[in-house]
Amino acid sequence: MQETKPPEQRKRVRLVIPSRSDPFLRNFTELVGGPLGHRSAPGVVSPGFFTLDRVLVILTVLAALAGILLKNFCRTNGWETPGQFYATCYSDFPELFRNRGLGDGAFPFITQGSLFEYPVLMGFIAGATALLVPGAGTGNPRVLGYFDVNATLIAAVWIITVLATARTYRRRSWDAAMVALAPGIVLAGVINWDMWAVCLLALGMYFFSRNKLVLAGIFIGLGTATKLYPLLILGAVLLLALRTGRIRALLVTAGAAAGTWLAVNLPVAAANPDGWKYFYQFTQERPAGYSSPWFAYNLLAGRLGWAQLEAQTINSLALDMFLLACILIAVLALAAPRRPRIAQLAFLIVAAFILTNKVYSPQFVLWLIPLIALARPLWRDFLIWQAIEALHWGAIWMYLGQATSGGSTQHNIDMPYYVLAVVAHMVATGYLMVRVAWDIWDPSCDVIRRYRVDDPHGGPFDGAPDWLRVDLRRPAASLLPWRRAAAGD
Repeated sequence: MQETKPPEQRKRVRLVIPSRSDPFLRNFTELVGGPLGHRSAPGVVSPGFFTLDRVLVILTVLAALAGILLKNFCRTNGWETPGQFYATCYSDFPELFRNRGLGDGAFPFITQGSLFEYPVLMGFIAGATALLVPGAGTGNPRVLGYFDVNATLIAAVWIITVLATARTYRRRSWDAAMVALAPGIVLAGVINWDMWAVCLLALGMYFFSRNKLVLAGIFIGLGTATKLYPLLILGAVLLLALRTGRIRALLVTAGAAAGTWLAVNLPVAAANPDGWKYFYQFTQERPAGYSSPWFAYNLLAGRLGWAQLEAQTINSLALDMFLLACILIAVLALAAPRRPRIAQLAFLIVAAFILTNKVYSPQFVLWLIPLIALARPLWRDFLIWQAIEALHWGAIWMYLGQATSGGSTQHNIDMPYYVLAVVAHMVATGYLMVRVAWDIWDPSCDVIRRYRVDDPHGGPFDGAPDWLRVDLRRPAASLLPWRRAAAGD
């Protein structure tokens, strides 16, 4: 009788289950039967139809529907001031459709003479979605159609973001539920097209984690052509390249990103230089935007009779403070006992940019949600932060309602309460930055590294030894490449 061996069974990767690993969630699972049992085998037993990815998609669709329902007052009654503020259903889509020529056939950056205060790829999205709305003019039916087209596409982009976040580290795919159910996306996801840039960066980080650096750079470049903030991820790549000595990862990723950005922008800059420059001129010359610390200061200064800050002064101060924050992050990255993870550094850099920038639109909270899901996936801190952001989201609309209506005081909030909401948003974001920084300095607090992994999001940096490390307490003990070279000689 011929000896046969049973076919080898491929061992599936076991999942990290939030109801086990997250103390906060463990107390909220009674509705679905309590925490998963210790003798079960997550990731091995087939779940049938309700696979993890499908559940995440279902959760995202439900959250997207909730976001649309919150805008139903404006969908029914139109986007008019101050009602759109009091009903908290404001969106840039109707405003831009009516006032930037989109409803009359103008295509941003293509139609000569039209001006659009956003980067090139966002202008293309705005123009292309306007072409999908039948009819002509800027009447209420077309405005509603334009909003619905963009809201539907954003829901699709949201799903892609969730799946990309889930697959960046398959063992902790459930952390993507933070992105699927984030109150910040429910409330602010359809204010503007920021979700497109968030999705492109999520795809870039996914491909980076898979060591596909050219694809990662392409998506980072596309994200930067949509909204400038995805460019900041290259700062994290730079710091990790210095820490590990793997400079090629930086050169390939940054080169692909720069090439992609140039491929999108150069033809537009050549064909319509005035339209292309307008975004950068507008950004430079605009005064402090709502909810930025600079805007809050000017409000208080106006009430107290102090001198207010001009646009040029704010530009200089904001840049100086952001550069100072980046220097501190760089010191942390190069001096931490263990190399930081890329998601941690990316979160710190983007959060620092948000806190120092002269504009903080309510939808900017979207930028940080996938990053915190990768950097520090703990639900208690996440939900506290999101609750404070929701408080700020309501406060800004009530303040704008008061500023645009001139109505009775009893129906509005006074300026100091709005400023307090801005301060609360800044404190909550700063708190998350402190917790992420502490996780870097003390890796035993990092929930990702509790399971004997290094940097599952880090691609070429995962498991890499240190090439450069600064010891702040004992400079002589620092690991410096030229010392290693001298020892080798």
